[in-house]
Amino acid sequence: MDLVQRVQSVILRPKEEWVKIKAETTTVKEIFTSYVMLLAAIPAAAQFLGNILIGRRLPFYGMYRWGVGRALGNAILSYVFALATVYLFAVIVNALAPNFSSAQNMTNAVKLAAYSMTPGWVAGVFYVIPALWILGLLASLYGLYILYLGFDNPIMGTPKDKVMGYMGISILVVIALYVVFGLIAGGVFAVRGV
Repeated sequence: MDLVQRVQSVILRPKEEWVKIKAETTTVKEIFTSYVMLLAAIPAAAQFLGNILIGRRLPFYGMYRWGVGRALGNAILSYVFALATVYLFAVIVNALAPNFSSAQNMTNAVKLAAYSMTPGWVAGVFYVIPALWILGLLASLYGLYILYLGFDNPIMGTPKDKVMGYMGISILVVIALYVVFGLIAGGVFAVRGV
């Protein structure tokens, strides 16, 4: 798989790309090593650079730039949590499949999780300037549309009348994962002594 071509196709032509993705024979390991691990590094690296070069504006304090060690630790934790989010999201999508008359298939669940997160990861480059975090959020919302197209394709064999329910529950799961991981990271790397 050509990484750049896949990213462009997932973002620019997601409906057509889901047809190709569905037909591919691949493994969970291949998706992780050739796609997820590379793209999930973009936001982590951008956050690292943004935290040490520009910093963040804190109320009543002004700009606060992180030290290299703290920023690196935060970037590594963010990266690990991004990988964990994809995997846990896929596990839950796969576990929910029978409830929505869908076929359980871990590889297809990983495809749904990984490829729907593509826009958010690519837009993660904007984290170099921490004030542009909103662009990453907007791109992640586009990822919801890509997720919908994946469910509608149907990657998991979901009947058309069950797509919205399945997707809705899946979105709640991913939001919960992001909140939990965000709270953990926030607690670990809270700014102390400012």
